[in-house]
Amino acid sequence: MNPYSIPPLLSLGSLLALIVLTLMRGARTKVGRLFLLICVLGACLYLDIFLAFNVSSPQMALTISRIDHFLIIYLFPLYIHFFHAYLNIRKRRWLIPAAYGAAFILMWLTPTPLYIVSMEKYYFGYFARGGALYPLFGAAGLAATVYVLIIIYRAMRDSRDNTRRHQLKYVWIGLGLMGFLNSLNLFPLLGYPLYPPGNLSFLPLIVFAVGLFKYDLLDMGIFIKKSLVYSVLTAALTLLYGLIVLAAEHVVQDFDTSDSLVFPMLFFLLVVFIFGPLKTRVQAAVDRVFHKGRYNYRRVVTEVSRRIITMLDLDQIARCLTDTVVDAVQVGHCALFLNGSGDFRLFLQRGTDPGLRLRSFWRRDSALLGRLRATHRIVARRRLRTTGNATEPTSVAREMEHLAAEIVIPLFGQKGLNGFMALGQKRSGDLFGREDLDLLETLAGQSALAIENARTYREIEALNENLEKKVADRTRALEQTLEEMKLTQDRLIRSESLAAIGQLVAGVAHELNNPLATVKSLLQTTVEDLSEADSQDGPDDMTMDDLNFADRELGRAQEIVASLLGLSRQTQTYAEPVDLNTVVRDALRVLSNQFKARELNIVTEYAPDLPTVEGNFANLGQVALNIIKNAIQAVTGNTGTIHLATAFDPDRQQVVFACGDSGPGIAPNIQADIFKPFFTTKTVGQGSGLGLYICHEIIQRHGGTLGVESAPGKGTRFEVRLPFRPALPPGRTDAA
Repeated sequence: MNPYSIPPLLSLGSLLALIVLTLMRGARTKVGRLFLLICVLGACLYLDIFLAFNVSSPQMALTISRIDHFLIIYLFPLYIHFFHAYLNIRKRRWLIPAAYGAAFILMWLTPTPLYIVSMEKYYFGYFARGGALYPLFGAAGLAATVYVLIIIYRAMRDSRDNTRRHQLKYVWIGLGLMGFLNSLNLFPLLGYPLYPPGNLSFLPLIVFAVGLFKYDLLDMGIFIKKSLVYSVLTAALTLLYGLIVLAAEHVVQDFDTSDSLVFPMLFFLLVVFIFGPLKTRVQAAVDRVFHKGRYNYRRVVTEVSRRIITMLDLDQIARCLTDTVVDAVQVGHCALFLNGSGDFRLFLQRGTDPGLRLRSFWRRDSALLGRLRATHRIVARRRLRTTGNATEPTSVAREMEHLAAEIVIPLFGQKGLNGFMALGQKRSGDLFGREDLDLLETLAGQSALAIENARTYREIEALNENLEKKVADRTRALEQTLEEMKLTQDRLIRSESLAAIGQLVAGVAHELNNPLATVKSLLQTTVEDLSEADSQDGPDDMTMDDLNFADRELGRAQEIVASLLGLSRQTQTYAEPVDLNTVVRDALRVLSNQFKARELNIVTEYAPDLPTVEGNFANLGQVALNIIKNAIQAVTGNTGTIHLATAFDPDRQQVVFACGDSGPGIAPNIQADIFKPFFTTKTVGQGSGLGLYICHEIIQRHGGTLGVESAPGKGTRFEVRLPFRPALPPGRTDAA
């Protein structure tokens, strides 16, 4: 084999490997199919060069080259078409059909001397000599290469995606440089004795293959693996060793070395001291290039497991998880979303971009969350275009753009989806490999369990706090009830004391009534006797006036005692005839001591011929006493007006008693409470809060109503309405 045919053989082998790989993983997309066609035509080209270098007949080499160029002519339009599709270029669409049209025209001229004249013999073997039209093909290939390099550079410059920029770098070096080297084959085709530079295309193809595995250049879902790289490099070293053996054989073929041990020893030393260390150094270089910045998977998992198992605080777990992911996987940012009543909210964000603002709320019915629930797997944005139907991956990808996420990891617990992590690009621009995904899935499983435990612990704490709060509230309620019970007892004691005092007053009034009557009778008899005596020693006028004044005061005392007896009379009958005018007068007499020292204007309007009502005189007297007493107390200072009136409402057949005062009035917010038991606005010891409540109960027992009208600053008016029932004649009953 011609040693100069080794480079085209390596290029052919590289292209055949890419063809197999594309058929297995990447031929489902338009970009993959175009790349496959480029590899096939490139393989035909290097097969042609390899055969031409090793055949002995120039005619056979010419036939092979003309047949091969019948198809190779389409390389430059395919080249343009592939990069337009790869870079998603919408402009200059006319360029693709124009390039295919030019190639179609040249295709029919490839079997003629206008395209290839003959085969020239060079030191490296036979190579085609181009005709008059071949420079057109060479110029088209060079122009296509320069155009592609420019558009790749612009795309690389304008891209904000770090991973995309790294992909374009490898494409620019790999495919771009390969096209440039092949365009330089124009020089030997024009007769210059230059080794075809395109034969060295295996070098940029190796760079492209590195990028293909490291950055998944064609979105085939291929990730770099140490074992695969080591196998490829071992094969390359073995091939290099074989080439050295062939070259040595070619050099020493003119020497007789059958009985010498020199060359076997040299090859042994070459393997031991060169290829062994070289293989070790290459493997170390692979680790540095492909696995730089990687982490110890087991160490990270062990350390996180040890730390997270002791945590019951949700904030600590979230910080531990995000810090581990950012530091170990070297991502630009990490956002943790947790489930809150079905929807998901941003709980913690960690990253290097302080200006990044993510959407903080995600509904449970979003496309991304639906995909996480359906697959229970990590979702990668770059893989969405080849999975699922046409609509769902587009919606998921759009939502992942809002998250600035390259991958999203679900956090599943026993209760379902507890949350998810959104990870941005790696700071190095590398893709997420299998080791990355294994680590993230392990961390997600441990964190989901820890988050669920922390939430359960928090719920238990909340229940305990709630229970303690309820106990404290119940204790306060019981204490308040006990306090109210004590207050009620005090009020009842005061009420009993008032009742006892009332009974005492009634007894005293009864006992005073007899001596008052006796004294008044004697005084009147004395006055009459003195008036009838006609003598010179009779009393003077002043004495008579004093005796008459004493008689009148005794009469007034008898009236007060009679009022006290009437108002304190304890009877349970509600059928006795009651004159409201008398009730009001008696109440006013009893209370005269409370207003006689003040300059109060007591205005009374008693209706003449006021019909009597059926009721209890003492109870109605208590109502009048309480209402008039409240009016006296409501008027501040020594001056004021109290208006007392009685009337008959013929339309409603009701007897009315009204008491108005010029006091400050009652606030609207407490008017609804004044008839409640024990409600009072007076200071402690000044009132029991039972007066108006008792009045209200008494009026209700009489079938009447007790109302109030009041406004702040305009005084208060109480109105009692009692039903009028005509009294029956003596001796007559309803049955008669």
